Amino acid sequence: MDHLPSYRHLLSGEWNERIRSAFESAGKCRLCPRSCGVNRICGVKGFCKAPGEMYISSIFPHHGEEPPVSGTRGSGTVFFSQCTLKCIFCQNYQISHLGEGRSYTPDELAQKMIGLQNTGCHNINLVTPDHFLPWILQALRTASNAGLAVPIVYNCSGYESVETLRLLSGIVDIYLPDMKYHDTGPSKKFSSAENYTTVNQAAIREMFRQVGPLKTDSNGIAYKGLLVRHLVLPGGVAGSEQIVRFLAQTFDPDDITVSVMAQYRPLFKASHHPDISRRITFDEYEQAKNAFQAAGFDGYYQELKSMNEDFVIDFTRRKEERLKGGD
Repeated sequence: MDHLPSYRHLLSGEWNERIRSAFESAGKCRLCPRSCGVNRICGVKGFCKAPGEMYISSIFPHHGEEPPVSGTRGSGTVFFSQCTLKCIFCQNYQISHLGEGRSYTPDELAQKMIGLQNTGCHNINLVTPDHFLPWILQALRTASNAGLAVPIVYNCSGYESVETLRLLSGIVDIYLPDMKYHDTGPSKKFSSAENYTTVNQAAIREMFRQVGPLKTDSNGIAYKGLLVRHLVLPGGVAGSEQIVRFLAQTFDPDDITVSVMAQYRPLFKASHHPDISRRITFDEYEQAKNAFQAAGFDGYYQELKSMNEDFVIDFTRRKEERLKGGD
């Protein structure tokens, strides 16, 4: 393999220490910035409502991510149940809020990862994984020992503890975080996270420190680096231009690849809040897009006119498929 994933270099003792530290963090839970302090290992639930075992909604080759992640054969995506942020407009609310999914052991997940690799997926894509990290690390160690050799994508809300991220150094190859908000008012109102901005900015710095700029192979498939996502919200609620300013002042724009998304829909409870109860306008998206481009950020920009409902996954349908024998 041209680009051997980072975790293939991790020694047995290092795996054991990372797993031990992750379980210690879960014992008085500080896996995410909320630091609830509950004993997750014993099944006590904190803000995320996750149980004391790993719950997963769906596992399948996903073709709807950014081109260097999905590639031609798909991204081997694992959608974990529950979430540490719980945005009221979440398009995956069936799993992030309603908890759709079933329990998996680390060995079961390891087998699924190997299966995704065998089907040709370019990577293993862990979606909102923070709250199950100890069990995920066990699964990754088992899968690595069994021959897993594709990059690990950490696909997250950007509301990450730097302490937890450091456990992933040398394991995660590609970070795919959101930068959702710049202001504390919207982050508190819509995601119950008043400290989102300061936490998010520290997390982005740590992710970049670990993996650096996005790197792709000769076929345009990502094998390492940071790709920052930003979802444009109605009425400038997300603070898109301020996020551009932070990135431009913190990094060389040539080193940061962005994905500026136009796919916002007022799903779940968003319709109860007038300021986010509608789709974004063409002008709102163009203003955000132009800000990123004017600052010199290369990346992926969705076309608002091409947006449809296909990107919204119906996890209840996938549950029916799973019950019939698939994931």
